[in-house]
Amino acid sequence: MNKGAIQEHLKTFFNEDIGRGDLSTGSLFNHKKLAVGTLVAKTDGVIAGIDVFLEGLKWKNDHARFYLHADDGDKVKQGDVIMQVESPVTLLLERERVLLNLIQRMSGIATATKRATEALKSSQTRICDTRKTAPGLRMFDKWAVRCGGGFNHRYGLYDGVMLKDNHIKQAGSIRKAVETVRRNIGHMTKIEVETERCEQVLEAVEAGADVIMFDNRSPEEIESFVKLVPKHIMTEASGGISEQALSQYAKTGVDVISLGYLTHSVKALDISFNLL
Repeated sequence: MNKGAIQEHLKTFFNEDIGRGDLSTGSLFNHKKLAVGTLVAKTDGVIAGIDVFLEGLKWKNDHARFYLHADDGDKVKQGDVIMQVESPVTLLLERERVLLNLIQRMSGIATATKRATEALKSSQTRICDTRKTAPGLRMFDKWAVRCGGGFNHRYGLYDGVMLKDNHIKQAGSIRKAVETVRRNIGHMTKIEVETERCEQVLEAVEAGADVIMFDNRSPEEIESFVKLVPKHIMTEASGGISEQALSQYAKTGVDVISLGYLTHSVKALDISFNLL
C-alpha cells in the first residue's frame, strides 16, 4: 500500500470521527501526558493493517514510539501482543476506534483468505478477490487479501476488461463484444468474458478472450468447460462458491477462483487496544 494514500484516507476517517475534537479526552488530559498501549489479539487469526495502524498514530505525532511483535500476514493466537506503542494519551484515545475498526476488518479479511487458501488444498489454483469491497476501503480490503495469501482481481473498472452478461446482451454477442473492445483498448490490457454455457465458452475461445470466467457453475460443469479452453487462456470460477466447496472446485483444473465473500461479508477479527 502507498503510504501517501493511506494518510489521505486516514485524514478523511479521522475527520468523520473526531470532527472538531474529542470532547471526552480533551476535557480530561493535555497533549503532554504520555501513555503506553498494547494491541492484543483476542482470538486466533491472521494480521493485516499494521502499517495503517502505525501511520494513523504517527500522523502529526512526533512522540509516537512503536514496538512490533507481529507483521502483516503473521498468524496470531488469542492473547498474543501484536504491538506496543507509547504516545501522548490524547492521540491514542482519539484515534483508537478508527484504527481498530480498520485493523480488525483487514485482519478478518486476511483470516478468511487464509482459511480459503488452506481449504483449497491446491498449489495450482489461485484464490482471488472481487470488486465487492466497501466503498472507500478497497485499497485496505485488497491488501488484506494479499496478507492472507490470496491474489487481487482487477482493482477497478479501469485496469482490466470484464465482459459480463449485460455487456454481451447490449453488444449482440460475445464475438462482437470482444472484437469491439479489442479495437478500442491498448495491447497490454486483457479481456475477460463471463460465460454460463458450453456454447458461450466456445465462442469466447474463438473470439480470442484472454480469460474465461465460468459464472455460478457446479464443479462438474466447470470440469467439462475447462477441457474446451486452450492452455494459453486462463480460466476462472466465480459465483456462490463456499469455503467448504473449494477443494472440489480446485479439482476441476480451473486457474483462479474468485470469492466475493472475502470482502463483502467479512467478520472482523477481535482485537483490543488497552492502555497500561
